[in-house]
Amino acid sequence: MTFEEMIERSDHIVFFGGAGVSTASGIPDFRGCNGIGDKKAEEVLSHDFFVNRTEEFYEFYREHLLFLEAKPNEAHYALARLEKAGKLKAVITQNVDGLHRKAGSNIVYEIHGNIHYNYCMECGKAYGAEYIKASKGIPRCSCGGMIKPDIVLYGESLNEYMLRMANAYSMAAKMLIIGGTSLSVFPASDIVDSYMGNSLVIVNETPTEFDSRADLVIRGRVEEVFKNI
Repeated sequence: MTFEEMIERSDHIVFFGGAGVSTASGIPDFRGCNGIGDKKAEEVLSHDFFVNRTEEFYEFYREHLLFLEAKPNEAHYALARLEKAGKLKAVITQNVDGLHRKAGSNIVYEIHGNIHYNYCMECGKAYGAEYIKASKGIPRCSCGGMIKPDIVLYGESLNEYMLRMANAYSMAAKMLIIGGTSLSVFPASDIVDSYMGNSLVIVNETPTEFDSRADLVIRGRVEEVFKNI
């Protein structure tokens, strides 16, 4: 059965995606050959680095995460169409770029947070990504407090609600599509293990440790596979 036929026959699809979904939008994958390197990213984008070297954190953050000009690609739009058609029940994403929502998806669980949500650590006032991008040094609230991005830094715990919902949607799915992720970062294995159906599809440019469990493996770029969906 082809990918298109599997989608046509399913009325309860869940999509779980990673960095490979957004690379066609010009957002680099730290773990890919064009990225800056996951070791450097893990060092700077960590809780300890944010606390102890905050200004350096923000220099890196503005340059390597705030791609505010990025637009959704064919994969994002295809998933939004599937939701509108009543087939896709949820998008679970490791990405923090907000492009799924920008493309029109409404039920999105951003398990690592979203760069467009930032808050003052003193009073809780909210700020958009544009404010952070335009700021110099350490971004400050009108009250003088330091602003923190609402993303999960290395060394921080993931949001328990997001994890529960991601696992619940995966468990209830009749078809689980995994795209653009090596499935090597927590909680990927938990989400795959939660799935109880028999229509597991993995779309990725490189092999994953879960390929042998998939009912269909498509080796390729996510946006190319989805452009005709």
